[in-house]
Amino acid sequence: MLQPKRRKFIKDFRGKRRGKAQRGSTVSFGDYGLKAMEVDWVSAAQIEAGRRAITHTFKRGGKVWVRVFPDKPISGRAAGKRMGGGKGDVVRHVCVVKPGRILYEVAGIDEKLVKRAFYKAGQKMPIKTKMVAK
Repeated sequence: MLQPKRRKFIKDFRGKRRGKAQRGSTVSFGDYGLKAMEVDWVSAAQIEAGRRAITHTFKRGGKVWVRVFPDKPISGRAAGKRMGGGKGDVVRHVCVVKPGRILYEVAGIDEKLVKRAFYKAGQKMPIKTKMVAK
């Protein structure tokens, strides 16, 4: 699964999740892109599940670019733990996705197949998505 090799600081604050995507909001590499329409955290497992859905639909054809990377660590505590004792260990890594952000790009495939692949990938995401063309 995707995660950073190393970080200067192991744990992060939760942060604010507001506003629109400042960068990564245009189709740059491929012909079609899957665009996020809401704000949320997208986990590394969800990104990988979406990528696998796209490549499986294409049957090893075309090219796929993953335009997001889960670089934010999320810490968690066990359910039965009492209060105190510091911040929990890192459980997973997520990517903060804002409206307008391109999640995936594809090239070399006809539009009908791309639409089906992006529908399947969108089902794996915790946010609403839409397909955009270059």
